[in-house]
Amino acid sequence: MSNFDHILNWKLLPGSHRFPGPDGGTCINEAAIVACGFPYQRVGSIKAMPACFSRPICGLAMQLNDNATETQRQRLLPFVTRLACVDTPKVERERERYIDDHLKQSDAFTIEFPFDQGLAALEGALAIGRQADPLGVDEAASRLDAARGPVERVRKRSGFLSAKVKGWLGLSQALESAE
Repeated sequence: MSNFDHILNWKLLPGSHRFPGPDGGTCINEAAIVACGFPYQRVGSIKAMPACFSRPICGLAMQLNDNATETQRQRLLPFVTRLACVDTPKVERERERYIDDHLKQSDAFTIEFPFDQGLAALEGALAIGRQADPLGVDEAASRLDAARGPVERVRKRSGFLSAKVKGWLGLSQALESAE
């Protein structure tokens, strides 16, 4: 997981969001859109995902994201760069069947399932068919950072912001260079 240190500063939250805050503040699918190089957009349903994203996989990722605890949700971060893996309709149906069978779901209703079981289903579904194009962690991190927008210049106040918050906002270097 050390390769994901920079991405781990992005914070996944339940639901759809207008725009990411300084700590991320998006769902997994919104983060995946940005990490893959698309402009930031709200995702209220998997239908809003770009065509290169697998609908069954994004649907499961959304369900996991929205039903997880805060700690569990952050375990989805390594999957952010893997959701853009749409395949042929036959493979997409196979992924959907795999997820349904693994989680014992049907079209009529959705059964709640333990997070770890859902995470295993996500990993298994991602192994079926085409894999997402490899995206370097540095590239994904720079795209996520760009979605946050430019950091506004802030006056230095000794001890005002913790070092971690300064790091999230990229202020530690900006404040040092302002001296």
